Amino acid sequence: MSYNTLRFSEVTVGDKLPAEDIAITSSLISCGALATRDFEPCHHVPKVAQEMGLPDVFMNILTSQALMARFVTDWSGPEAVMKALKVKLGAPNVPGMLMTVTGEVADKDDSQQVITVKVLGENNIWGMHMEGSVSIQLP
Repeated sequence: MSYNTLRFSEVTVGDKLPAEDIAITSSLISCGALATRDFEPCHHVPKVAQEMGLPDVFMNILTSQALMARFVTDWSGPEAVMKALKVKLGAPNVPGMLMTVTGEVADKDDSQQVITVKVLGENNIWGMHMEGSVSIQLP
C-alpha cells in the first residue's frame, strides 16, 4: 500500500479505481457493528437474523459506509479530506460472501479541489450491496 497522496491535478473524470475484493466474515460483520455501537442482535446472533429470513448475521449500514470511505481514501492517500459520503443499500452482506468494490471519478470541482467518486459494492451471491459516492478534497 502506498502512503502517497494523489494531487488534484493528477485526477481526471473517468479514472477508474482499482477494484477491491472484501471477504465478508462473521467477525467483520459483528465487530463492525460493535465498533459503531450497533447492538441490534441481527448483526451478532445468527438465530435472530434467521428469524428475519436471512441465513446468518448481516452487515450494518455503518460498516458499509466505512468500507466505502476506506476504499476511496486508501486510493487517494492520507492527505485527502473526506467532504461527503452518500450511500444506498441493496442486498445484504452475510458471512461467506465476497464483495467486490469498484469506483470511478465522476466529478471534479476545480474551485474547491474536490473530486467525487462513484462507488459500487456487489456481493457474489445477490449483487448490489451498496452504491453511492464519496467526495474528497485533494491537495
